[in-house]
Amino acid sequence: MKTTPASPAQRLRDFHDRLVRVYGEQHWWPAKSPFEVILGAYLTQNTAWKSVERSLENLRNAGAFALDGLRALSLDRLQELIRPTGFQTRKAPALKAFVAFLDHYDGSLDRLAKEPTATLRPKLLKLPGVGPETADAILLYALGHPVPVADEYLRRIAERHQLVTPSPGHNRKGYESLVELTRQAFASDSGTSQAALFNEFHALIVAVGKSHCGRTARCEGCPLAEDLDRPNSHPSK
Repeated sequence: MKTTPASPAQRLRDFHDRLVRVYGEQHWWPAKSPFEVILGAYLTQNTAWKSVERSLENLRNAGAFALDGLRALSLDRLQELIRPTGFQTRKAPALKAFVAFLDHYDGSLDRLAKEPTATLRPKLLKLPGVGPETADAILLYALGHPVPVADEYLRRIAERHQLVTPSPGHNRKGYESLVELTRQAFASDSGTSQAALFNEFHALIVAVGKSHCGRTARCEGCPLAEDLDRPNSHPSK
């Protein structure tokens, strides 16, 4: 009897299950407060997390690890403090713009979090320095919205395993296709917090991506390697 091939969404959900068995629960994002998540989401753009940690430490020492402290900093001083992450002339004004945006919610992240995802996400995307990945990281990790985060590691994995069609230029359409695929993969988990599942899945993808799915695929020992035996998967890409 001929079996029906697993769909891309089914395969992606299987990836989650395998990675949980290998790596265990991740309890991620690396931050102690929602506001720290937001700072990290802005600062991590186009840089390594070690550089973000240096900038966060600078902000912490300057008393700018909360909304009022960040608001009180001059733009020049903020640029100086986040210099380790690079692109400080873009990131500092973007952080200031977020602070001004939050003032519409009386400076309350709790009030911001209560706005429906369908209306809040487009507002975040209109802010300077906020693309889809940054917006979704803020929604998921800082505000608790059930929104998948599709980062570069997930794109590489999905394309190398031919779960999605490669998107030239890594454009927004390609990003949204990864988000939709992730939603489909976890659609049946109605009894579990979707936000918690998306949180863990993203962390697991980062874990396997760092070890095995960089710019060059390192498939030996990868928990997902057996999936590459499928005829349409191409780990060399």
